[in-house]
Amino acid sequence: FLLFKQDENKTRSKHFLLLVYQSFGIVFGDLATSPLYVYRSAFAGRLRHYQSEEAVFGAFSVIFWTLSFFSLFKYAVFMLSVNDNGEGGIFALYSLLCRHGKFSLLPNQQASDEELSTYQHAGYSNRSVPASSFRRLPDRDKKSKLALLILVLMAASMAMTLGVLTPAISGEFSVFGSSVLLPLGFHVFLIPLLCVLLLSLFVLQYQGTHKVAFIFSPVVLLWLLSIAALGVYNIMHWNPRIYEALSPIYIYRFFRLTGIDGWISLGGALLCITGNMPLCYMLIFSGIIIFSKPNAFLIYPCLVLQYMGQAAFLSKNFSAISLSFYASVPGIASMTLIFITTSLISLSIYFVWHKGLALALSFFILFGTIELTFLFSSYIRILQGGWVPLLLSSIFLFTMFVWHYGSRKKYLYDQNHKLPMKWILTLGSDLGIVRVPGIGLIYTHLANGVPATFSHFLTNLPAFYQIIVFVCDKTVPVPFVPQKERYLVGRIGPKSYRMYRCIVQNGYKDVNENENEYDFENALIMSIAEFIQLEAEGGGSGTPDGGSIGGRLAVVKSSENFGKRFGISKSNGFEGTSSSSLNITSSKSATLVKLKMMYDEQESPEVKFKTRVQLTLVDTRYKDSFVKEEVMRLMEAKKFGVAYVIGHSNSKAKWNSPFLKRFLINIVYSFLRKNCRAPSIALSIPQTSLIEVGMNYTL
Repeated sequence: FLLFKQDENKTRSKHFLLLVYQSFGIVFGDLATSPLYVYRSAFAGRLRHYQSEEAVFGAFSVIFWTLSFFSLFKYAVFMLSVNDNGEGGIFALYSLLCRHGKFSLLPNQQASDEELSTYQHAGYSNRSVPASSFRRLPDRDKKSKLALLILVLMAASMAMTLGVLTPAISGEFSVFGSSVLLPLGFHVFLIPLLCVLLLSLFVLQYQGTHKVAFIFSPVVLLWLLSIAALGVYNIMHWNPRIYEALSPIYIYRFFRLTGIDGWISLGGALLCITGNMPLCYMLIFSGIIIFSKPNAFLIYPCLVLQYMGQAAFLSKNFSAISLSFYASVPGIASMTLIFITTSLISLSIYFVWHKGLALALSFFILFGTIELTFLFSSYIRILQGGWVPLLLSSIFLFTMFVWHYGSRKKYLYDQNHKLPMKWILTLGSDLGIVRVPGIGLIYTHLANGVPATFSHFLTNLPAFYQIIVFVCDKTVPVPFVPQKERYLVGRIGPKSYRMYRCIVQNGYKDVNENENEYDFENALIMSIAEFIQLEAEGGGSGTPDGGSIGGRLAVVKSSENFGKRFGISKSNGFEGTSSSSLNITSSKSATLVKLKMMYDEQESPEVKFKTRVQLTLVDTRYKDSFVKEEVMRLMEAKKFGVAYVIGHSNSKAKWNSPFLKRFLINIVYSFLRKNCRAPSIALSIPQTSLIEVGMNYTL
């Protein structure tokens, strides 16, 4: 046992060191290249007329304290503490506020959400917190939820804008910095070289974060050590007195000397922390909360030495500053992003951590006032290039807001038009239609009730499959959902109806890791079979479901015996019998099976290369004969195939709606729907087993 623990600790240590190493290549490249353009940007305006040692010392003092205040104090102390199961960034902050502050605009919350192991954390629970009038604000005022959503979307838009502009600007200064060593005739090749480098970087990202990290980590490490050594040389050779500028008194002297010109130059000084977005805020990589801190011990002193060395050199060679294009084009996107983050943390202190309102306001005043100073100085430069990030961010913000607006309207339409359970019960166990062998999966956004898609299908084609499963692919406001907690299964109506509900819970960072659709089908069948067993035993953790008759939604995979009754076999191509090859038949007709296989091969050639996973019931010993009968019917239906039914929507605003709403829904939202991935693609639904039901939405 001791040897096992030692090996486990060694493995964890190696993994930790690997993450630390990789983070240099992925995370800190932007921060490490900031010295290329900070001083040139700060002195690009009217500040270039202040050619004195005191002005340079003051500029360095502003840069040093800005870097220390935001990087070391705010981000390392506060930002790395505000995390959602180890995840940081806008999504994490918004997720925490939606969970604990009830700021979500989408009314799909269920009591089962709070039962997830990743939902609650120590100090984050709000069950025992007294409800003040301010805490009840999200419940009483829908505008507060909308305002927070717009704020979050604005921050996300600014982050995407930085992703567009920062590589180009960093690459420009890196390439053009080498022009001092090139003959004049070779300068014409710099722009093509820059384009090739940027194109190569973006192509390389397609290979994955892992490979990019290994390639760039040694480059960034070598760069950091080189600029630190260069900084030490400049300090010793040009002006050792630069250490005096570490005192904040030089900031006062700087603004006393430069006045309004110095305040305007803050936009350039702000570039020293543009890399802090990936450092502690935009880091979406798993475990970054752990391994960001040790990296700071190397990066921070290297940057400080470099900025000190540049200041020492410029204090004696002021004419060496290049007055090139104002490089702080993103100096607006970065500062807006930082200020919005501070606002969200202030809300998290009150709504998530449940601290006093005074502490939340103190945090906002402490950091917000300083950030507003930088922000206003950045907005003065709008006409000098600052309009570029504003334009790009506005486009991103408008697109995301319209998508959310249209999707929410569709959800509310589905919720208001769902079928009442009384209507289902009046149809009888056969639902008044022909029930054919097989399983029909009806996809819906609703976590309870029967969607209108089902009645629309039956109205046009009064026949459906023997087993009906309403599948809700739901995103829960947590980063990850453990695999054993992913499936919630319940029953709709009496047992004779053979109708079930399955809620597939995913976090906002979960990805579909199934090899193909057969993995999902088999997991779903095993989950339903386990639910039938748990229901008969009267056990299983669950929560009441509004669409069930005296039933509960059970977390079926939490059972220790899950899946032990089933056996799995694999086959390649069209070998053996598969669910897709039997999807269209209600009998064992060899002719229909052959036709279906030919169709699959012609329409989807990749199907024959897929690994098919067959599910068989190995252990048929059940204490309850009714349970055995229901499970056997389920397995028999599986042999006849699984069909995926999904709505194909056409959204239109009401004819008497305001012009703005008709423009957003009929034109913009419809355009986005037509040019984005289809829901069947996003849900990894096999095309050869897909049935689309046309639905008109009048929003």
